[in-house]
Amino acid sequence: MKQKFTVLFDLDGTLVDTAPDLMLAHNHVMKKFGYPTKSTEDIRNLVGKGAGALIGRSIWGQAKKEFSKVLDDKIKDEMVKEFVNFYGKNIVNESTLVKGVKDFLIWCKEQNISMAVCTNKQEHLSNDLLKKIGIYDFFEYVAGSDTFDYCKPDPRHLTNVVEILDGDLKKTIMIGDSETDANAAKAAEIPVILLENGYTEKNTTEIYHNHLIKDFTGIEKIIKEYL
Repeated sequence: MKQKFTVLFDLDGTLVDTAPDLMLAHNHVMKKFGYPTKSTEDIRNLVGKGAGALIGRSIWGQAKKEFSKVLDDKIKDEMVKEFVNFYGKNIVNESTLVKGVKDFLIWCKEQNISMAVCTNKQEHLSNDLLKKIGIYDFFEYVAGSDTFDYCKPDPRHLTNVVEILDGDLKKTIMIGDSETDANAAKAAEIPVILLENGYTEKNTTEIYHNHLIKDFTGIEKIIKEYL
């Protein structure tokens, strides 16, 4: 049997522009615990490594003198729990699909391409977001930050999903928007399509990639090169 081609997707900043809703949840937590709020653009630079990292990096950047308070695991755990609870209830208020995503997913399905999501968002939040925004059924598997004992940039987050799909790493490509995605794919020896203006502080020139795209419009041309 001919092995199917596999496309792995990051979620936040790749398939869905989630920054507006992440910002609302972040600012809800910061107000409650007495820290400064941030703008949507600020949040785009902090997303990618999970809720705990988002909270920690936000406060580290804004209140270094007070950061010792957040090193208290209990306080940080409370903040993360509050973030996840609030975000879970407000997950698609302002989030939108990145341009061209739906058409590309339909095209992949028509080409019999396997698709899966590899994200550092918690699995239950990822599934909920994908369902509510209407693209969950396109994916054969969704791996969140808590699905395995490891997550991106660990390459096993990607390779394990390909194995579960009975795929072939040599017939797989990763689509992401940050160095977390790119580094995982590079370590797994999988080509990377990188979105410009990703959820990262780094410039695209600083991030490993094989192809650079503005959005998903016309991305089929790149995938055809690998089929």
